[in-house]
Parts: sequence; C-alpha cells; structure tokens
Amino acid sequence: MPKLRPTTRKLVLLGTIGGIILIAGYFKVFLHSDLRQPIQYNHKIHIESAGMTCVDCHESVLVSASATIPRLEICTSCHSGEPISDSPEEPKLLKFVADGNEIPWQRVYSVPDHVYFSHQRHVTDGRIECATCHGNIPDFTQPVTSTFMPVMMESCMDCHRLNGVTNDCLACHR
Repeated sequence: MPKLRPTTRKLVLLGTIGGIILIAGYFKVFLHSDLRQPIQYNHKIHIESAGMTCVDCHESVLVSASATIPRLEICTSCHSGEPISDSPEEPKLLKFVADGNEIPWQRVYSVPDHVYFSHQRHVTDGRIECATCHGNIPDFTQPVTSTFMPVMMESCMDCHRLNGVTNDCLACHR
C-alpha cells in the first residue's frame, strides 16, 4: 500500500470521523431516541377499553396540516378528581389537571422549516392510515418516543412513487 501524504492522511481521517459522526447521529435521531414523555401514556388501553381513536386526541389531523399534540382538556373529559384506573401514571395526569397545566408532551415527529407536510392532505385526501407512518399505535403500551418511519426525503419520495403521487420539488418544498 502506498504511503499517503500527511495532508491526504488528515483528509482521510477527517472524512472517516465525519462519516462515523453522521452514521451515529442517524441512528440516535431516527432509531433510538432518548426522548422521555412526562406521562407513560398507554395507547393500547385507551383504544381497547375507552374506544378512543387517533382523532380523539390528535384533533386536527383530518382538517389541518398539523396533527396537534393532545391538550389537557381532552384528558379532563374522562380524568378529573379521583383516579379511574390503577395506573401509577394517572396521579401524574391528575396533578396536571388539578394545576391546570398543559402536559409538556415532547414532539417526536417534525419536518424541516423548508418542507410543507399536511396531515389533512395525507390522511383525509390520500386516505393513508396512521399506521403507515406511525406504526401500529393500537398495540403501544408505552408513549411514542421515537419515529417509526424516518422523516427523510427518501422515505417520502419512495411513498409518493409507490402511490403515484407527484415528486415535484415544489409540492413539498417551500
């Protein structure tokens, strides 16, 4: 193997380190998030026992670009005063209710500022099921802390291609 000049060795080393950082960042951000939600919300119990659906908590998903993070008012329609379950998480919720403080849910999904994404366009107009992008939420016994599908242009373009939807840059980029 030929000897590399010191400047070439430095560039190769920097490129390797940069590549490792990018790969590690990808796995941390898109696959294994350290995000912790304030309440260990159990989607499964709310869907099976209370008969709730995605739209009961994420109110604007059918009519707006944003799906919205659930407001405290939604929780108080069933939870106020005395606990209605044996969940160790319910007292945490009731404290938020008693104090009148919104639950500081951590946003899991986001798109860059230059990207326009509309839940209404995808869910109502495109008839795409929530599970396509978010996984089988009805089986989740823990809160969502990481993305099911990476929010990356390649994922979006693959889906558009598969469903015969335009991949014109201006359809999503502003």
